[in-house]
Amino acid sequence: MDSTSILINIRKILRSVNLESKRIQKEYGISIPQLLTLNFLKTCDDFKATHGQISKYLNLNSSTVTGIISRLEKKGYVAKLPNLKDKRITYVALTTNGASLLKKTPELMHEQLQTKLNKLSEDQLKEIERGFKLLIDVMGIDNIDAYPLVTLDDLLPTQGDK
Repeated sequence: MDSTSILINIRKILRSVNLESKRIQKEYGISIPQLLTLNFLKTCDDFKATHGQISKYLNLNSSTVTGIISRLEKKGYVAKLPNLKDKRITYVALTTNGASLLKKTPELMHEQLQTKLNKLSEDQLKEIERGFKLLIDVMGIDNIDAYPLVTLDDLLPTQGDK
């Protein structure tokens, strides 16, 4: 068997993530990490969370999350609220505009994939997992941390969240 088909399939996966990221940016004016932040806030009590909670959810460093929040705040999708009990803590809250945007946005690729994977048999899931583990070993990338959310920023870390 020729390895070319494997490389083509990997390229298809990378390209589909890239295309989704560009489509979301073009149609809704926000990046996938920004959309994930809004979706996270929607699930939080009182639709608000601390910077640290957002950073932990997205599995991104603090400075990257600061940029994401700043851009969302400039667009009116989130607002920073002080914690009245502890002045050191600031909340990031989903605004009405942010909630309205979320109603328009589609389910993201990783959410669709998770739904489809959940419908597979245990044996099918194990087969996929074995294949990915082998590929990761061959590539020598088993030491790279990853989160189950797939974004273009994961693929192109030098571009960041622009």
